[in-house]
Amino acid sequence: MYRMVKDRVTEILIMRRLFIALLMIFTTQNLLAESTLMLGEFSRNSLDGWEHKSFKGETRYQLQTLDGVRVLTADSRGAASGLFKKQSIDLEQTPFLNWSWRISNYLEGLNEQSKVGDDYAARIYVVVKGGMAFWQTKAINYVWASNTQKDRVWPNAFVGDHAMMTALRGPEASLNKWYSEKRNVRNDLQKLFGEDLRTIDVVALMTDTDNSNKQVSAYYGDIWFSKD
Repeated sequence: MYRMVKDRVTEILIMRRLFIALLMIFTTQNLLAESTLMLGEFSRNSLDGWEHKSFKGETRYQLQTLDGVRVLTADSRGAASGLFKKQSIDLEQTPFLNWSWRISNYLEGLNEQSKVGDDYAARIYVVVKGGMAFWQTKAINYVWASNTQKDRVWPNAFVGDHAMMTALRGPEASLNKWYSEKRNVRNDLQKLFGEDLRTIDVVALMTDTDNSNKQVSAYYGDIWFSKD
C-alpha cells in the first residue's frame, strides 16, 4: 500500500513538472509571436494577403530563388505598379519595420525631387489612412534612391508633405548586394509629421520607372514588424 501511494505521488510530481515545462514553452512561443509580426514571407514562397495596384503599366513581380533563398523580384520597364498589404499594425507593440533588399542598377540622371524624376529602383512605404478625411492620409516612403544621398528627406513631388520620402540607400550603395534595414516607424512618423501616430494601416512596396521610362530590377527579402 505504501509503495502504491509513493508511486502515485511520484507520478503526480512528474506530471506537474511536465505541465510547468510545457507552460513555459507555450508562454515563450506566445511572447515571440507577440514580439514579431510577419507581413511578407517571401522566403516561404508566399504572397498571402498582398494585393496588386497598377498606376501605369505593370512592374513584373514574382517569387524566385536567388542564392538559395526564395525572394520577391521586381522588374520595371517604363511602368509603375506595386504590391500592398492592408493590415493594422500596433506601433506600441511592434514599432520596428524590418526588411532586406538589393538592386541591379541605378536610374541615372533623375531629379528625384521632381515629378519627372519620381522613380525608384526600390521603395517600401507605410501608410496611415485618413478615413473619410482622405487629405489626412500620411505616408513614409523609404526609398533606394539613384541620385539622392543617403539620409536625405523631402516631400513627395506629387502629393507634397502628405508623403515624406526618406533615402535609406543612395548612389553610394553597392549594386547586387543585400542590405538589411530596420526602422522605428513610430519615431519616424513623430519626427516627420509631428504626431504620435500609434497605428498604420497599409504596407506597400514598389519598383517604378513610369516617369523616366527606364528599366530597373530589384529584389525584396522578408518583411516584418518587431518589438525591438
